[in-house]
Amino acid sequence: MATMFIKMSCMMVLLVVLLAVTVPKTEAVTCGQVVGSVAPCLGYLRNGGNPPPACCNGLRGLRNQARTTADRKTVCNCLKSASSSYRGVSGNNAASLPGKCGINLPYKISPSTDCNRIQ
Repeated sequence: MATMFIKMSCMMVLLVVLLAVTVPKTEAVTCGQVVGSVAPCLGYLRNGGNPPPACCNGLRGLRNQARTTADRKTVCNCLKSASSSYRGVSGNNAASLPGKCGINLPYKISPSTDCNRIQ
C-alpha cells in the first residue's frame, strides 16, 4: 500500500513538472518592452543611413513576441506613439525601418496608422 502511494505521488509530481514545462506562458507585450527594443534605432530614426544590427534584432524580437492580435495592436500603438513623441524622428525613416531591417510588419510605423485595423 505504501509503495503504491509513493508511485502515485511520483507520477503526480512528474505530471505537474511536465505540464509546467509544456504549457506556453502567455505574457502580454508592454510599451516598455517596445520602447526598449527599438531604443537602438533612435540614431537611424533621426539621421537615416543603415540601422544598426541591435535595432533590427530588437524589431525582429518584437515581431516574434507579438503572436496575438492584441499584442500586435499593442506594439503598433506603442510604435505609433513613440514615432511622434521623440524629437527629430523622421517619419520617412520610421516607415522605412522594417524594410531596411528585412522585416515584414503588418502595418506602417507612422502616427497616422490605424492600429485597430490590425488582425
